[in-house]
Amino acid sequence: MNDQLPVKVSLTEIQKETPSVKTFYFDQEFTFEPGQFVMVWVPGVDEIPMALSSVNSITVQKAGDATSAMFDLSPGAMLGMRGPLGRGFTRGEKMLAVAGGVGAAPLLPLARSDCVMTMLLGARTEKELLFVDQLDESTDVMIATDDGSLGQRGFVTDLIRDVSLAAYDRIAVCGPEPMMRAVLAMIDGLGFASRTEFSLHRYMKCGIGICGSCCIDPDGLRVCRDGPVFSGELLKKSEFGHYARGASGTKKNI
Repeated sequence: MNDQLPVKVSLTEIQKETPSVKTFYFDQEFTFEPGQFVMVWVPGVDEIPMALSSVNSITVQKAGDATSAMFDLSPGAMLGMRGPLGRGFTRGEKMLAVAGGVGAAPLLPLARSDCVMTMLLGARTEKELLFVDQLDESTDVMIATDDGSLGQRGFVTDLIRDVSLAAYDRIAVCGPEPMMRAVLAMIDGLGFASRTEFSLHRYMKCGIGICGSCCIDPDGLRVCRDGPVFSGELLKKSEFGHYARGASGTKKNI
C-alpha cells in the first residue's frame, strides 16, 4: 500500500478488551512487521499513529479526542489508514518480550510468529491485562499486577529478576515510557542493552519523516521513520523516559 495515501477501511468488529481498551477489526489486511504502525484518520477529528495488533486490527486505549471518538464508533463505520510505517522489531530465535498495559498490542503479532520464548506481561489490575489467553497459546507468559489481583504483586520489572536474560538473543519491550525506562536501566545494568529494543510513542503529524514533529533529542532521529522501534544502546543517552513534545513542540515531562 502507498504509505502516503490513506486507504479507506470499514470496521467489521469492535472487541472490548479491558475497561479502557478496545480492538477494532477492519476489512483490509496489511502486510507488516511486528512493531510497525499505521496512521489512522478519524474523519472530522484527527489522524494519529496506532500499532497494528494483527493484519486487520488495531488495539486502542481511550486517551484523547481521536481515541474517544473511535470508542463511539460501531461496525460499518469508516476510517482512513496509511501504512504500514516505520521500523519494527528485530526478530530473534529465542526472544523475551516485556509488555506493560496496551504495550502488549504490538508484541502480540511477534509472539504469534513463534519466536518469543517468554512474555512478561504487566498491568495495574487483572482487568487491565491484555491478550492473556491469546498469548498463552503462543508463549510462556509471566504476569505481574500492581495490586496483586493476578500473578505476582508488583511491576513487570520485578519479573525480569526471575528470568535469565542470557538465555535470549533478543528482547522486545513496549509499554508506558516510565516503565520502559526502568526496564532499560535494569537490563543495561545487567549488560544486555545491546540485545534490547523499545517501541516509542510520540506525537506525529505526517508519519513519513517530513515534518520533524516526532524527532527525539539529541540526535534528531525521527520516531516515524527511524523508529518507532529503537535499540536500548541508542536510547540510553536520549530524551527517552524524561520528556516528549506535544503538537506545538513544547517539552512535557513524562
